[in-house]
Amino acid sequence: MSHRSLFLAALGRGTSRVSGLLTGEDVKSTARVLRQLGVSIGAIREREVAIKGARFQGPRARLDCGNSGTTSRLLLGLLAAQRFPARLTGDASLRRRPMRRVTTPLRAMGAHIEEGENGTLPIAIRGGHLQPLEYRSPVASAQVKSAILFAALAGEVPVTVREPYQSRDHTERLFVHLGLDLHLKEGAISYQPSAVSKGGRVPAFDHTVPGDPSSAAFLVAAAVLAEGGELMIENVGVNPTRTGFLVVLERMGATVERLNLRDEGGEAVADLVARPAELRGTEVTAAEVPGLVDEVPILAVLASRARGDTVFREVGELRVKESNRLELIAANLRAVGAKAEARGNDLFVVGGEKPPRGRVETARDHRLAMAFGVLGTVPGAAVALSERRSVAISYPDFFRDLRRVGEPGRGRRT
Repeated sequence: MSHRSLFLAALGRGTSRVSGLLTGEDVKSTARVLRQLGVSIGAIREREVAIKGARFQGPRARLDCGNSGTTSRLLLGLLAAQRFPARLTGDASLRRRPMRRVTTPLRAMGAHIEEGENGTLPIAIRGGHLQPLEYRSPVASAQVKSAILFAALAGEVPVTVREPYQSRDHTERLFVHLGLDLHLKEGAISYQPSAVSKGGRVPAFDHTVPGDPSSAAFLVAAAVLAEGGELMIENVGVNPTRTGFLVVLERMGATVERLNLRDEGGEAVADLVARPAELRGTEVTAAEVPGLVDEVPILAVLASRARGDTVFREVGELRVKESNRLELIAANLRAVGAKAEARGNDLFVVGGEKPPRGRVETARDHRLAMAFGVLGTVPGAAVALSERRSVAISYPDFFRDLRRVGEPGRGRRT
């Protein structure tokens, strides 16, 4: 949501003001590359940030997307409509991640793209006059869908996108909130240029980004594993395409209350209340995965503390995240004494009661560091992480907050 707000504000006619931005390194990467394209953006912080939209200028240097797959893929969509050359790169992890799923439809729209042999960064792109597109995506991916929609917006062409399953819909909601002509009909997302988006620009806007549900999931999990108490997490986005984690948690025996449910900027927002619970194993289906793919590491950790077995179906996508997340989840659970195995594209976890003890290799993957950090809060646990700095990618204050909510006698509100 933070990335999308910045990208759309960059296309704004005038100055937009956005509050509640996630302050992790990934969002800072988006701000950095937009500044290279001539957009004026204040320092990234949770308080209000001013973004002065501009017609993009050709960058003088490579656009370094850091570790952020969202930055690189959505940026390719915007650049597909720009009549200048640009070159995108990223850190070693991002340069291993697949980009062809985005470059294929953008080429079909008319962008000229040169990529590595395996369809990875660095990528050279020169955009220009785009063509309308009707695209059936082979994967359910919010990043693929958003890249196409951003290209259509900036290039002033109609597009229709279909997915095998519904993925996160933050881009669609923000388009509608800004008055753009986007509709969902018979499972297809259709966008049409209109007077509102004349010149590939949008009206300047004020917007508040709700709390990140993926970040909140780790604190919810810590509360579920605790021996007592109650945790309230305020102002969390509960968009239905992002609450698969809570649905699975309820099947496992944990109820997370949603209080003060409201709509802010086209997004559902609520305060979450989580309490300790006895968990049971479950099956996470392939259709559920697009709505909780970032929460699989923490759900797997919770599954290791549940009664019975849990299986995650068709989570092979985790092999091409910041790390080979699928294999590392299984290997690290085994390293701390749990039973887990990746078979093909499925992940199997056997629950147990023995306190987790051992060393975890995070491979500098922020979600692995946070998930196993939560596992380390179990009474009697002794979980050593290979590093902690990676949490700065999405949640710089994670370990501080984790300690804070676990301190006896403190108010459990964050």
